[in-house]
Amino acid sequence: MAGFNLADLFELVADAVPDRGAVVDPRRRLSYAELDARANRLAAHLKKQGLAPGDHIGLQLLNGSEYLEGMLAAFKLRAVPINVNYRYVEAELAYLFDDADLVALIYSRQFGSRVAAAREAVPKLQHLLVVDDGTQAQAAPDSGEYEAALAAADPNRPPNTDRSGDDRYIAYTGGTTGMPKGVVWRQEDMFFAAMGGGDVYQSGNFIVTPAEIVERIPDVGGVTLTTPPLMHVSAQWGVYHALFSGGKVVFASGNFDAEQIWRLVAEEKVNILTIVGDAMARPLADAFTASANADRPYEVSSLIVIGSGGAVLSTASKERFAQLLPNLMIVDGFGSSETGVVGNKMHVAGADPGASPRFSVNAQTDVLDDAGRPVQRGSGAVGRLARRGHVPLGYYKDAEKTAATFLEVDGERWVLPGDLATVDADGTVVLLGRGSQLINTGGEKVYPEEVETVLRAHPDVFDVLVTGVPDDHWGQRVVAIVQPNPGASPTLGSIREHGRTALAGFKLPRELVVVDRVERTPAGKADYRWARRAAEQAGDSQRLE
Repeated sequence: MAGFNLADLFELVADAVPDRGAVVDPRRRLSYAELDARANRLAAHLKKQGLAPGDHIGLQLLNGSEYLEGMLAAFKLRAVPINVNYRYVEAELAYLFDDADLVALIYSRQFGSRVAAAREAVPKLQHLLVVDDGTQAQAAPDSGEYEAALAAADPNRPPNTDRSGDDRYIAYTGGTTGMPKGVVWRQEDMFFAAMGGGDVYQSGNFIVTPAEIVERIPDVGGVTLTTPPLMHVSAQWGVYHALFSGGKVVFASGNFDAEQIWRLVAEEKVNILTIVGDAMARPLADAFTASANADRPYEVSSLIVIGSGGAVLSTASKERFAQLLPNLMIVDGFGSSETGVVGNKMHVAGADPGASPRFSVNAQTDVLDDAGRPVQRGSGAVGRLARRGHVPLGYYKDAEKTAATFLEVDGERWVLPGDLATVDADGTVVLLGRGSQLINTGGEKVYPEEVETVLRAHPDVFDVLVTGVPDDHWGQRVVAIVQPNPGASPTLGSIREHGRTALAGFKLPRELVVVDRVERTPAGKADYRWARRAAEQAGDSQRLE
């Protein structure tokens, strides 16, 4: 076994706990042996179609066992699974299919028409497999049936030919602006940077040899309910951390449904619930409260942790969970497709978090100034968040972007994806936001995430995004796009008055746009392209003259 290869590591775990539950989704329950066998069958089918090591296989799928089978089959063949955002329209899909050099695609049936249209522009994409999802949608032409393909294939493992830690893992990310781009990782680096490194308790006590992963499997596996879509790689990381720990992964059906989530927590005795920000936290808290008020509270005594990644929970949401479930650990995690997981912050009830999110980061993460040197703690100097050690190789087919994002200092390679931050005197990293979203108003810099964190605590605000639009006087003016709480009617005056408690005057919104719904990505992340359009196209807004 050469290095830390994801297929090898999974097979070690599967052999150690073959009968333990691995996956629960709306259609099936699989043990580790059964998940391994289905992945083997898919690998055999793909190999028969001519797929070779290094080929790219797209996964345009809803959450379920098929997503994990697709990834594992690719790893077993030394091919590369590519996450495809199922919200993309035809033009975006055609771009990604071509940019990622897909030769095969596994997709959920409801996406068939978009796949058919996008495929016409990508002649190298030759093999399609369609997964039934309960819809009656028309599959793309020449698609094979997923379950039929598995049934006809060999359940034995494909030969382990030259697998290594150097085999690739590619994470496609659209970010908040621009076209999607692929971040290329070595599997070994990905394992240590984002999938736990064999450390069940995420304390930094990584395994030293692949075989040691078996020794770390707890006698009783934990149960993780993953609500974000696996098309976002941060969700993949949590799932593989669970699988490499001999745990069970649970998926819900369909769109996010808070009541279904609480039922699954009770039925499957979930220990860890992963969500994305307030977009999921608030409906969950509402459903829990409604159930308790109706004298039919959910049985959630098994739940230990609610973890949010991809979007920071507001203080109001954390405090509400702390009141509803006082023994629960509430944790914000931070990372990106370019860095893996770099830090976290556990909520302490009653603590003042300040206006900006704060994280304790690992030893490989720092904040660097323009010269590539760590900023002085407590200085207030703004730099870019950076990670060294287990970092990506670069962006797929984009040398210019790679050169702009990776920096070498004193012979050490760092990745700097664009997150601006400062460092408190105690070493806590204070995140200010992505430089690409920075608002320059009257010569002053405003970080949208900082303003959003404060405004979410307003009693009339359910959700909010902040953006900048052109302004003849200020250059840009700060605009808050607000989804009100039911029955509430927020005003610009009340929003500004609330913000004054934590923000300098120039950071306060000069315009308020009220919308029925703040649009976010399927994983709950901020969609700043939508926010900018909503601000620029608002027919009715409140503006400070």
